[in-house]
Amino acid sequence: MSISLVMTTAMNNYSASAEAPIGLKESGAHGPTDLVDHLLKCGSLTDKQIEYARRVQSKLEAPRPLLQVIKELKFITDEQIKAAIRKKPVSMRIGGLLVEMGHIQASDLRRALAIQKEEKSRRKIGEILVDNQLIEEQVLVETLSLQHGLPYIEPEWSTIDRKLFARVPLKWYEKHLLLPIRADGVKTVVAFADPLNQDEHQAARQVFGDNILPVVACKSAIMEVVAKAQRGEMKKQVSAMDEQFIVRLVDDIILAAIHRDASDIHIEPLNDHLRVRFRQDGVLIHFEDFPAETAPAIASRIKVLCEVDITEKRRHQGGRFFFEHPDGQLDLRASFYVTVHGEKVVLRLLNRHSQLRKIEDIGLPDRILQRFLEEALDLPSGVLLVTGPTGSGKTTTVYSCLHHILNPQMSIITAEEPVEYVIDGISQCSINPKIGLTYEETLRHILRQDPDVIVIGEIRDNFSAEVAVQAALTGHKVLTTFHTEDCVGGLIRLLNMNIEAFMIASTVVSVISQRLLRRLCPFCNQPFKPEFRVLQRVGYTPKDIAGARFRKAFGCANCQHSGYKGRVGIFELLIMDELVRDAVLERRTSKELRQISIASTGLLTLIEDGIVKAVDGITTLDELLRSLPRLQNPRPIPELRRLIGDSL
Repeated sequence: MSISLVMTTAMNNYSASAEAPIGLKESGAHGPTDLVDHLLKCGSLTDKQIEYARRVQSKLEAPRPLLQVIKELKFITDEQIKAAIRKKPVSMRIGGLLVEMGHIQASDLRRALAIQKEEKSRRKIGEILVDNQLIEEQVLVETLSLQHGLPYIEPEWSTIDRKLFARVPLKWYEKHLLLPIRADGVKTVVAFADPLNQDEHQAARQVFGDNILPVVACKSAIMEVVAKAQRGEMKKQVSAMDEQFIVRLVDDIILAAIHRDASDIHIEPLNDHLRVRFRQDGVLIHFEDFPAETAPAIASRIKVLCEVDITEKRRHQGGRFFFEHPDGQLDLRASFYVTVHGEKVVLRLLNRHSQLRKIEDIGLPDRILQRFLEEALDLPSGVLLVTGPTGSGKTTTVYSCLHHILNPQMSIITAEEPVEYVIDGISQCSINPKIGLTYEETLRHILRQDPDVIVIGEIRDNFSAEVAVQAALTGHKVLTTFHTEDCVGGLIRLLNMNIEAFMIASTVVSVISQRLLRRLCPFCNQPFKPEFRVLQRVGYTPKDIAGARFRKAFGCANCQHSGYKGRVGIFELLIMDELVRDAVLERRTSKELRQISIASTGLLTLIEDGIVKAVDGITTLDELLRSLPRLQNPRPIPELRRLIGDSL
């Protein structure tokens, strides 16, 4: 029942209760909270209003804090609450205050308290709430300032007193998380991230004198001011920098990406600075900011490494180079993209893990893996398609297949752009359009090499698609990748590339579609009950997940407080049978093809494989919703278990 409906049905009772207010001590389990009691004592609320709100609260289906009910009844506003607290600070713990003011749920506070209890560092509740994205830092700090009767400010580098700021090194501000703002008469206004930390107050008095006027500011705002100061210092170095400075800077960025196991580096010129981000586990993570003046020099340095035109700054370019580091050699692909603020550079880090994965280790469920090996990979000829978006692990899957079938009696030849894994015993060609070694030219010659297995790095046009099916028709096994959303999409796209339906039906033996989802951190995950809203989006009800073991991680030092560490493969395998081949010949719609595939081949869709892995506590439903297509509602969990050869 909504609060508006409750208000409508209960409004008549309010007039009657006005003549007979009920005492607070009689209000029972749903009676006033500490903050409501404080507002009552301040005269901001009356007994009558509290009792009426209590009755409304008791009729709500979903629990809601009493103060939130009072605010929705318009008995008090946020400004009146803040004014009452400023007039007389409330003696409450910050967690309870946040709950009563409606900034977090009681379950969020319990979760944060559990994390605090498990950790040895004993971080403060507010820090845990912010790190686990349960509350915005600004909301927390504003509540802290309210709780302790201290002003809240948002410091800016342009407005702070530079003479005061210059009294100590930048590292001192990073250590103590405070900032001098200005001199206010005989007092110095100092912003603290933690206004209760007496050690920081003592440090401030030692530098700025005993007359300190404390205010509260967000930690991120303080660090941003320090970062701008650091960029100012670096700007001075840049103005007189030599080539070695930029060389070291580029090397340091790449080494940091290697250390963090990043797949991509984004070097992005913005209005007033250069931002560097790393893609880790499929998500972009901020690394560091640099002065805007470094952007052209960094781009030029990377162009030199790629041996592309450093004078061309008006057109997009691409290149490739090798980077030597203590653990070996890294292959990097570079893309230079012209923006309004300069050239953005993206580096793709290839062959980060030179060791090939076995086909058994990529994440295919056991029964589906067995079907793939017996009914597709072990066949002497045919096209095996691996589909998915960029960065979904297609190349790793293709090389795992090669690793499985490789033997001395077999000739394997590849055409790739570029070669990502070098395998002894395989003839690998890395496409280089600069010297005329194009896909088209290479594929014309590839059949003359008497291969048993052909690997085409990617079907990108009608010509490469025709080469793949023609090679399969002449008795070759062809492994290739394709950019489509799911397995059925791979067949539909081939049809739309004007490949004859009979050729697709007679040559394609299997299609694998895949994604990479973030894996739950093994150090901080714990049992979790998904919200009804999330289940509804997936296509389930609470009854459908009875007995399921969902988990969620709330962040720790091991996963950089993201809750995720590493990635897991999610797969959809379509083995072509007679019914599916007939549907292709008849050019059925994608919906019909999908329904036939599910009914006749036991197709487990991407979302269904993801659900199984979420039920097993490997990933989360949030990751599924973020990354996987939802083309139809999933089947019941027991049915999914049966398809993969498992049971709850």
